[in-house]
Amino acid sequence: MNTAQSDSFSNSFRHLWLYITVFITGAAVMVIELLGTRLIAPFYGASLYVWTSVIAVTLIALALGYFIGGHWADRTRRAGLAFIIALAGFLTLLVPWLTAPILLATDPLGLRMGTFISTLVLFTPSLFMLGMVGPFAVKRATSSLDGVGASTGSIYAVSTVGSVIGTLFLGFYLFPQVGSREIFIGLGIALLALSFFVIYFEREHIRPAYALPSVAVITLAGAILLPYIMVSGNQLLTSEDQFQTQFERESLYGWVRVIDNPNDNYRLLTVDASAIGAATLSRGENILTYQEIVSLLPALAPDMKHALLIGQGAGHMVTTLKRHGIRTDTLEIDPVVAEAARDYFDFAPTGKTIIGDARYEIRKLQGPYDLIILDVFTGGAEPVHLLTVETMRQLQALLSDHGIMALNFVAFFEDGKNPALASVAKTLAQVFPHQITLISEPGHEFNDFIFLAADFPIIIESDNPDKAVAVNRLRYDQSHWLKQRVVHLDWSHGVILTDNLNPLESMQTRKSEQYRLMMTDSIGLNHFIR
Repeated sequence: MNTAQSDSFSNSFRHLWLYITVFITGAAVMVIELLGTRLIAPFYGASLYVWTSVIAVTLIALALGYFIGGHWADRTRRAGLAFIIALAGFLTLLVPWLTAPILLATDPLGLRMGTFISTLVLFTPSLFMLGMVGPFAVKRATSSLDGVGASTGSIYAVSTVGSVIGTLFLGFYLFPQVGSREIFIGLGIALLALSFFVIYFEREHIRPAYALPSVAVITLAGAILLPYIMVSGNQLLTSEDQFQTQFERESLYGWVRVIDNPNDNYRLLTVDASAIGAATLSRGENILTYQEIVSLLPALAPDMKHALLIGQGAGHMVTTLKRHGIRTDTLEIDPVVAEAARDYFDFAPTGKTIIGDARYEIRKLQGPYDLIILDVFTGGAEPVHLLTVETMRQLQALLSDHGIMALNFVAFFEDGKNPALASVAKTLAQVFPHQITLISEPGHEFNDFIFLAADFPIIIESDNPDKAVAVNRLRYDQSHWLKQRVVHLDWSHGVILTDNLNPLESMQTRKSEQYRLMMTDSIGLNHFIR
């Protein structure tokens, strides 16, 4: 090994502590960014606005950290990496403690601004400090202009690798095992511990006598606050005695809760700020009107034997279809929802139980199905990738010749001119030649809408009270009940939804705000803040 190579190797080893530091802080950035959505989503919903706000705030904070950190690194003689990392750790510890009051304060701002401002206040401080680590590390690794490019590139490459590893470790291993609040607290403690590690190796640049007291004070402040941080969250809010949380668990997809109201005799299954199942406490009977419509679907086509329910919820539709002799396969993305349905709503499968994302799982299904029910509203928003032409074609291919597709959709009616409703109707029309639309509660502007689509005419009306409709098995009273719920939509306000172009979520902003307010006003904010 020649002298140049020896010097290069020695220099790299000398800066190993820097690479370890930027690797860990790079991972911390992604952990905060990803977990940020999990703290905001139970209150504001798992919508595109939450992800947009978190990503934008992360970029803003890092840009400010790079800029100000670079200037500070050139000028400071006392503050160093240890101080910055300790402060980042302390600010990270504060996030779970501040979440509830910040969300409450931003609630009046509405969905978009509330999401952005709460994200800005909660995550900017810690991400800003972590953004400063890079410029300080480059300063520590560079003693002259010679090799500054290689040093800078190495620092940011290692930081990026740390971000990648942090993302994979969090998503594939850590998060399924540990709650988001606990991960935030653990991350804050880890950064405080890292700051003491950095003090030793930074002693050539900053005297420990300067760094150690400031880092110790920050760590002591974190230790004092830690007991309060551990018990913060719902305890900061006033509880409503009429609601009793029987079950709650954070899954990969949101906070799943079973909430009882003994005074009004009902039980809810919720995911974040969205109710996906409801039943009476006394008898366990379904109380969602739109699901009553589903109970009449077997009469619309002869000899239904096999159904597919996408979006299991509490599983009441499976029980209803069982009474008609129909075996139902269920497809549910969230295993915790399936567990809650089984343990608290007496759900018993009558067919295959599939856990996974619908777009992936339906490709593996064989069919044919006489009835497919798509009921995937959750978390204040729809998974819009399940409402495209491409998805409808996949589902149509699974239907039998006399099969019916039923799709539940929450929206404002707006005299039939709602663009989201029109878009769903136009999208279905690209695949199915026949469809009708039913409203769950006539006379109410904000409602559940059931789209029925098939390759044959769907006839529910009868003008003869003495006999059932010839083309189906509905009684006259049932036919009349459904006829009262038929609505006509103005398709001119809609667009065809595809995997390439799907503006449905932006069309549903008002709906998301209304649904969140309806849930929080009726149940209480404490059930949607962690």
